[in-house]
Amino acid sequence: MPPKRKHKSGYEKREKKRKEEEFNISQRGALDKFVVKEPRVHIDENQNIDNVNVEIPENVVIDENVGIENQNFDHENVGDVPIEDDNVDNQNVTPENVDTNLNNSIHNEDDNREDNGNDNVEHTNPFEHTFDIFDPRNWDALDSKMIDLVVMKGPKRDSSIVKGPRDKFSRRFTANLFTRVLSNGENDWAHIGERLREHEIGMEHVKNMATWYELRLRLNKNKTIDKTSQRLIEKEKEHWINVLKRIISIVKFLAKHNLAFRGSNERLYQNSNGNFLGLIEMLAEFDPIIQEHVRRITNDDIHVHYLGHTIQNELILLLASAIKTEIIKKIKQAKYFSVILDCTPDASHQEQMSLIIRYVNVSSNSVTIEESFLGFLNVNVTTGQGLFDVIQNELKNLDLDIFDVRGQGYDNGSNMKGKHQGVQKKFLDINPRAFYTPCGCHSLNLALCDMANSCGKARDFFGTIQRIYTIFSNSTKRWQILKDNVKGLTPKSLSATRWESRVDSVKAIRSQMSSFREALLEVSELTEIDSKIQSEAKSLAENELGDFEFLISIVVWFEILSAINI
Repeated sequence: MPPKRKHKSGYEKREKKRKEEEFNISQRGALDKFVVKEPRVHIDENQNIDNVNVEIPENVVIDENVGIENQNFDHENVGDVPIEDDNVDNQNVTPENVDTNLNNSIHNEDDNREDNGNDNVEHTNPFEHTFDIFDPRNWDALDSKMIDLVVMKGPKRDSSIVKGPRDKFSRRFTANLFTRVLSNGENDWAHIGERLREHEIGMEHVKNMATWYELRLRLNKNKTIDKTSQRLIEKEKEHWINVLKRIISIVKFLAKHNLAFRGSNERLYQNSNGNFLGLIEMLAEFDPIIQEHVRRITNDDIHVHYLGHTIQNELILLLASAIKTEIIKKIKQAKYFSVILDCTPDASHQEQMSLIIRYVNVSSNSVTIEESFLGFLNVNVTTGQGLFDVIQNELKNLDLDIFDVRGQGYDNGSNMKGKHQGVQKKFLDINPRAFYTPCGCHSLNLALCDMANSCGKARDFFGTIQRIYTIFSNSTKRWQILKDNVKGLTPKSLSATRWESRVDSVKAIRSQMSSFREALLEVSELTEIDSKIQSEAKSLAENELGDFEFLISIVVWFEILSAINI
C-alpha cells in the first residue's frame, strides 16, 4: 500500500513562501561584489580647473599618440604637470552651437513632421526623457554620445539661474549659492592647501581626471576607438547646423517683409504650399546643403526635417523673444521711458491694445529717441481700471518698473484720458511723475474734423471733391477718359478717419484743374451714358470748377492739409 500523501496546511505554505522571499531579497546584488563599477566623472563646479594638478598613477595607461606629455609623474612633481584651461564659467553656449544645449534642441519629432507630409514611418522618440546634460545630478543617466558632448564642452556653471526647480525638500538652487558662505563650510584656512593636495593626489580623483583628459584629447585629435563614427557624427552635426541656419534665415526674411508662411498644404513640390516651402524649393536648386536636405526628405531617409508649421512658429517666437529682450535691454539702459497705448478690435472682434515704449537709446554712439512696438495685449474689460490692470501686468512681465514711467500718450477716449477714472488717472495715482500728453495726431485729426464739420462751405467743398472722384471711378470707360486727359496725379477717394491724408485728393485737382475740367466736359458729351451722369459732369465742369469760391477753397485747404500731413 503506497504511503499516504500529506498536504501542508495553509500556514505552512505561507511560511515557506515568506522564507523564500526573504532569501531572494538577501541575494539581491550579490553579483555586484564581483563587478567593479567605475564612478562617473564629477568635478565640483566651484573648482577652478586652472589650479588642478593631475598626477597619473602607474596603473593608468595613456596612449602616447594622444598628446599627454610628461607621463612620468610622481607625488613630488605634481605641480609640474601642465593642464589646459578648462574653466568654462565664461564660455558662451550660444544658439549657433545648435547641439550643445541638448535639452533645448531635443524636440518631439511630431512637432517637426508634416501633418500630411512625405513621411509615413511610425514615430518613435529616441529620447524618453529630456534633461540638462550639464547638471551633475543627471550624469549617471548619460549615454556615450552625451558623455562625449560633456567632455568636449566641460562642466558649466550657469550664473543666470534665478530660481531652479524644487528638490525633494522643496528647496531651490540659485546662482547665489556659488558664493554663499556656509556656517558649516571650510574654516581651517591654514591647512587648506594640504586638504586640496590630499584630494588632488587621491587615487579616485587622479583616475577620473586622467580618464576625462584622455577622452577629451582623443576626441580633439580624432584618436578614439570609434573615430570613424565620430567623424560621421561631426559631419552630420555640421550638416544640421547649416540646415537650421538657412531655415532661420528664411523665417527672418518672411517675417521682416510681412509675408505669409504657409499655404493650403504643407508638402514639398506641390501647388499652394506657401512661401516658406517655396523658398526651400528655390534654395534646393542652388544650395547643396538644402538640396541634400530635400533629397533626404523626398526619399524618406529622415523623418525629422524641421519644415513643419510647428517649428516655423517656434522659430518665430524665438526670434521675437530675442528682439524683445534686446529692446528691453535698451530701455533699462535708458532707465526712464514713456508708454503709448491704443486699442482697436481685430478681425476676430477681439479688443487688442498695442503697447509702444518711447525711450532714449544710449546704447549706440549717437543718442537717439526711439519708439519700439512690444506687442498686442488682449483686453476684455475696456474701462480705465481694466486697461490699467493689463498694462501694469505687462510691465511687470517685461521687468520694467512702473515708477520709471515718465510719460503717457493715448487717444482722446474717455477711458484713456479721463481725469477721474481713466488710465492716465490710474497711472498718476501710483506714479505722479508719469505726465499725460494727448496723442498729437489724434488731437489734430479731431481739430480738423470739428473745423470742417462746423463750416458749411467746407462740407460743400469736400463733397465736390468726392463727386469728381465718384464720376470717374464708377466706370472703366470714364476712367479711361480721365487717364487720356490727366497725365499726372489721379484723384483719390476721401478718407473718413484720417483727414490729413485728404491732401492727396485735393492735390490732384489743384495742380491739374484744367485737365480735370476737360475730362468732365468730354464725359458730358457722351451719348451712351445716363443723362444724370451727363448733367452732373457738365455741372461740375462749368459751375463748381469754374467757381471762384471753389478755387479759393482748394488753395486754402491744400495749404492746411499739406502742413499737417506728417
